[in-house]
Amino acid sequence: MNSLHSTSHSVHVLKFISQFRSTPKFCILKRNVTSNLENYGSNHFSNSTASTSIKAARDGVDTAVVVEEEGPKLRKFQVFEGHPVPFGATVRDGGVNFAIFSANAVSATLCLISLSDLPENTVTEQFFLDPLTNKTGDVWHVHLKGDFKDMLYGYKFGGSFSPEEGHYYDPSQIVLDPYAKAVISRGDFGVFGSDDNCWPQMACMIPTADDKFDWEGDSLLKYPQRDLIIYEMHVRGFTQHESSRTEFPGTYLGVVEKLDHLKELGVNCIELMPCHEFNELEYYSYNSVLGDYKVNFWGYSPVNYFSPMTRYSSAGTRNCGHDAINEFKLLVREAHKRGIEVFMDVVFNHTAEGNERGPILSFKGVDNSVYYMLAPKGEFYNYSGCGNTFNCNHPVVRQFILDCLRYWVIEMHVDGFRFDLASIMTRSSSLWDAVNVFGSPIEGDLVTTGTPLGSPPLIEMMSNDPILRDVKLIAEAWDAGGLYQVGMFPHWHIWSEWNGKYRDIVRQVIKGTDGFSGAFAECLCGSPDLYQERGRKPWNSINFVCAHDGFTLADLVTYNEKHNLANGEDNNDGENHNNSWNCGQGVPMIHMGDEYGHTKGGNNNTYCHDNYINYFWWDKKEESSSDFFRFCRLMTKFRHECESLGSNDFPTAERLQWHGHAPGTPDWSETSRFVAFTLIDSVKREIYIAFNASYLPVIITLPERPAYRWEPLVDTAKPAPFEFLSCDLPERDTAMKQYSHFLEANLYPMLSYSSIILVLLPVDNA
Repeated sequence: MNSLHSTSHSVHVLKFISQFRSTPKFCILKRNVTSNLENYGSNHFSNSTASTSIKAARDGVDTAVVVEEEGPKLRKFQVFEGHPVPFGATVRDGGVNFAIFSANAVSATLCLISLSDLPENTVTEQFFLDPLTNKTGDVWHVHLKGDFKDMLYGYKFGGSFSPEEGHYYDPSQIVLDPYAKAVISRGDFGVFGSDDNCWPQMACMIPTADDKFDWEGDSLLKYPQRDLIIYEMHVRGFTQHESSRTEFPGTYLGVVEKLDHLKELGVNCIELMPCHEFNELEYYSYNSVLGDYKVNFWGYSPVNYFSPMTRYSSAGTRNCGHDAINEFKLLVREAHKRGIEVFMDVVFNHTAEGNERGPILSFKGVDNSVYYMLAPKGEFYNYSGCGNTFNCNHPVVRQFILDCLRYWVIEMHVDGFRFDLASIMTRSSSLWDAVNVFGSPIEGDLVTTGTPLGSPPLIEMMSNDPILRDVKLIAEAWDAGGLYQVGMFPHWHIWSEWNGKYRDIVRQVIKGTDGFSGAFAECLCGSPDLYQERGRKPWNSINFVCAHDGFTLADLVTYNEKHNLANGEDNNDGENHNNSWNCGQGVPMIHMGDEYGHTKGGNNNTYCHDNYINYFWWDKKEESSSDFFRFCRLMTKFRHECESLGSNDFPTAERLQWHGHAPGTPDWSETSRFVAFTLIDSVKREIYIAFNASYLPVIITLPERPAYRWEPLVDTAKPAPFEFLSCDLPERDTAMKQYSHFLEANLYPMLSYSSIILVLLPVDNA
């Protein structure tokens, strides 16, 4: 380092400069010399860069150092002491304030990198921060004024590189600011960086005063959760298939072009699979089975939590990521215009940095022992199954998570979040104790790292936060370490859960397994066995049968076993217990593509396929054989119309009656495969619903309702389009006559493996 002035002279020089702060010609020159990166799997910037050591006065006067590059590009920066809050890069006082937490680093350097220098692994400008003037507590900070056009930033931290102590400081390597609002590296999905690098250098967007977006009066929709029908979607997969015929396939704008499809389907909420910045080339490798390459398609491996995935935008790295942010905002705004809420699937359980053999990208190089859950000798706990575990209940980390979620709600207008492996957020942090968490000791309070907590500080803070308590919070209430909390997740009457038990029970019933009729009845009521006693509601249960990780709905009833050979792992990956069979009340959730019967060929773990396996096939949806889409559309419409199916409370005997083959005689025996019930509805009067999961047909007797008659609406045993007898169906009257001799006797024939819905109408409506 070539320092142009000593510490003892700094204050005197700065005070002298302050007297001439209105004279821009006075500057301290800085010579910037860089060398090329030597790539050993990570990106390192050499230490041959000569830079000015920056020290700002602390006496309260408006002081600054002006630094200038030599050479053809003249960039002048005024450098101020800066402020420790807020974290990240923030436009203020005519410049940009940079602040970052690092308790264990002994030195910090702010690096500015131009867009043109980034692929060359070259630092354009760097500022060595003085721990006396540019550090408050454990926060490093500096304030710059100057020309930031096409400029990015990152940090270098010095300190101990001692994995056994939990530290990974490498002053030759630039790391990302955890609070960066956009991350820039490669511009196009699946395309290598320079020198065919899967992990090219990344850098952070610098905000500008011109960052504006016209929300056109948009605000959160704030639907009651009981009224939601959730659609799980992958942004790229939704429109990347050539049959989508979109102008911007595989992007946020591509989704915007197809929002009317979702409106037609009747969903009023989309749950976006991970859209935080991740590296799809993370485990890029040749797949000999399909003859293509495996990528991280799903995105459950975040690099940065504040940044939208830039390669999901049509803009890519254009305008240093500002345009990518605006494309995401456009998606949210246009979804809201169509009455569709937007949820994000967030992964606060681990990051892409893996264990001790993983790359140093951000958190690991900023303060590894703070951000990750570590054992006493520095080993990474692996409750995520992905190499590391985010240290969620550490005071700094939980504040980071809170700040991040607030940002997505306030700045991006996101309506809710689904938390991947949310049970990790209930585990105690490294060195968890009462002083660490609450600021004061408690006698006898000693909790082992990773212990599940009854009142996790992070969950409590989120649940009582004035911003977050007004959005939907959904937990995947388990983790890879064996913690399973479905029905028991700490909730503060705010949280909902992916109801994995609902999924498993419904699948058992569909395949005709004995002994599940009673459990299935509980599921139909919103799982009161899980939620009622703890003061929760039916809408706290997110009911799904299929999701991204598992069989599609079509494959669920087509394949007995998984067929994952296309993943190139000899069929060893993916869940073996699928509860599937080749048999040809809560908040419902459906997965993208199930509305037309999408198949993945029996593959239940398609995380690595950027191809037709994961793409939505728009041509299939349009084919006449996709009558299933019509059925799904009409079913969602019926679900919205029925007040009783979205009730705020669990049904009671006053409105719910169970039946068997005869009225009022339900069969809860181990061999029963038939469940039926009637439900009083303020809109439909009363509805009759029955499920026959037996391989035998049955003729059922319907409940007597004097002066009323039962009219068939749905019978899944009928061929399309007669499985749903909508009012506008041609030949509907002819189809109804086929039932007449049964209905006149108050009977109805049910075929095997079928379900029916009948509605109650006055006799004079015949």
